[in-house]
Amino acid sequence: MFSFVNIEQYHKDLKQGKTSSKLAVEFYLKNIKNHNQLNAFVEIYADEAIQKATLLDEKIKSGEPIKKLHGVVIALKDVICYANHKVTAASAILKDYTSSYSASAVQYLLDEDAIIIGTCNCDEFAMGSTNENSYYGKVFNALDHTKVPGGSSGGSAVAVQADMCMLSLGSDTGGSVRQPADFCGVIGLKPSYGTISRYGLIAYASSFDQIGIFGKHLQDAALLLEVMAKPDAFDSTMNMDRTKLSLYNMPYDSNKKYTIAYFKEMLEHPSLDTEISDSIKETAAILKADGHTINAVEFDLLDYIVPAYYVLTTAEASSNLSRYDGIRYGHRSNIEIGNLTDFYLNNRSEGFGKEVKRRIMLGAFVLSSGYYDAYYSKAQQVRKKLVEKVNRIFEEYDAIILPNSPTTAFSIGQKDKDPIATYLSDIFTVFANLTGLPAISLPIYKHSNGMPFGLQVITKKYDEKGLIQLSALMMDKKKNAVTI
Repeated sequence: MFSFVNIEQYHKDLKQGKTSSKLAVEFYLKNIKNHNQLNAFVEIYADEAIQKATLLDEKIKSGEPIKKLHGVVIALKDVICYANHKVTAASAILKDYTSSYSASAVQYLLDEDAIIIGTCNCDEFAMGSTNENSYYGKVFNALDHTKVPGGSSGGSAVAVQADMCMLSLGSDTGGSVRQPADFCGVIGLKPSYGTISRYGLIAYASSFDQIGIFGKHLQDAALLLEVMAKPDAFDSTMNMDRTKLSLYNMPYDSNKKYTIAYFKEMLEHPSLDTEISDSIKETAAILKADGHTINAVEFDLLDYIVPAYYVLTTAEASSNLSRYDGIRYGHRSNIEIGNLTDFYLNNRSEGFGKEVKRRIMLGAFVLSSGYYDAYYSKAQQVRKKLVEKVNRIFEEYDAIILPNSPTTAFSIGQKDKDPIATYLSDIFTVFANLTGLPAISLPIYKHSNGMPFGLQVITKKYDEKGLIQLSALMMDKKKNAVTI
């Protein structure tokens, strides 16, 4: 019987002949089948995954040295390109599209002998916080099928949560890795903007999007980040000056004393569940008792971050999604028309879902003549102020801790009638995307309602090393203390 603890143990077992990559793939394929009702996967690459696993097992038998991700079974969010495989962004407009190339991040995984087992369901074009906005139907939380898994990378989170793969990739534009990780009780890591190439990631909002990682073991997520964080000439927004990240099994000093900030305005926000607030405050008290410096920092821009985020992201989305017109690729309507305008209108009206249409229209509005300065320019000014403020904070502090979501996973359909309420639920995650900072959701709490929730940790830009080290400290405390 195959079981997975972490990549390090898996590789030891492979070398000692205790297991095989083929057994691993068969285990996950069986779990995918058994959890089919969760609707986490869009497509499963069963035959090719078994074929690759068999080849990798032959490498082991021949005594070849194994690569960093030898036989590691990974799932991809359906917005990340994989050559000669469908990528649809969970949208009718791309339902028959096959990618002609692999995303750079995917290629780096394949170069290290990872096995891609399938693509995961998500909110259409990564627009949503519930994974209910998908052409393929909603995804269900494996812990409670009446609850959402979070979004937009809900399928990727559930795939890890329900042991349908070892790790998975999602994308995080405003919390779409951290929030579903929070709801599903797994680790969700969003690197700094510019750390992982966006080449081959279907764009929602290009100055916000970043590929992220789901896993159950911190060091596994660190290894995936290490493998994917490579300079890429295909993405001009990458930080090309960075030296190679060495994060896997990185030692951390358990005696180091950190300076950590939290935003009082966030922990006392009226929308925040009191149990979530109390748990994070208790964590802060434990860290302080251990000799770490924990201080409340004034954050007077809280009321502006969600409006600024949605003004800017919808503006970018309206521009990015203008290419989907049904001519070069994408859905083409069967309605006969006599002019080009109606042709575009029918293609896009039939191809896009309700939430995507809403955001395209909002974006077009804020970019329109007479409103550009009032909305888009103001939002950019807020973004600039946020960056300046957070830079000042990190002159004094190593990290910021805060919640991921105001509540634990909510019921399916609960927010269907009120999209604004859904947007406001992103209040604690969009901050890291507006500022380009690395952030992680650590699954260290359980609510009295039985659902998990996590602690969000943020460090300064490009300090993934510090983020992983502090996260390791937090996860150790989880193992050694009842409170967290």
